Amino acid sequence: MKRILHLISSLQGKESYSIKLGQTIVEKIQKKYPGSTLEEVNLVDIEIPHLNPAVLRTFFIPEDQLTAEEKESIRFSDKVVKQLLAADTIVIGAPLYNFTIHTALKAWIDHITRAGITFGYGENGPVGMVTGKKVYVAMSSGGVYSEGPGKVNDFVAPYLKAFLGFLGMTDLTVFRAEGLKVPGVKEHAMQKAVDSIKID
Repeated sequence: MKRILHLISSLQGKESYSIKLGQTIVEKIQKKYPGSTLEEVNLVDIEIPHLNPAVLRTFFIPEDQLTAEEKESIRFSDKVVKQLLAADTIVIGAPLYNFTIHTALKAWIDHITRAGITFGYGENGPVGMVTGKKVYVAMSSGGVYSEGPGKVNDFVAPYLKAFLGFLGMTDLTVFRAEGLKVPGVKEHAMQKAVDSIKID
């Protein structure tokens, strides 16, 4: 049994390929691990607040020293950190927008990046504290970015691998629905992505 956290960051709603791919990944996890629980969070719908100086400052104040106003300003960050730490498996829907991730997903990343909670510093540098998780990325793109000339412009998969790895989530697999706007490729792109899904 797994505790699954499915994050959505698409603007396309029911037409979204990354949502469909993410849901397929979730279904395959549930099939392999019967009884798994699912928490689905649409990061676009909840309009995550971007970090501001006041919120960032609260990240470095001991909890017992926070004022009522500061506790309220950090409430969202505390909530998403708790969701993350409670999950065994994280499925992240990550469509490629202008070569990178949507701002809602970036804002979520900013709120889960908490010194002393999700990462720390050791004698040899930063140490990720979010360990023992399996992460699957459901990536979609109009062009082909896994290979060929488009590869240098993929700032989705490399970024997520690097930064989530920094937090300790090093067991990460990317499944791609790509070439969704490319004639001769788009007709089979989604099925190819679904067929590529293998669950550990």
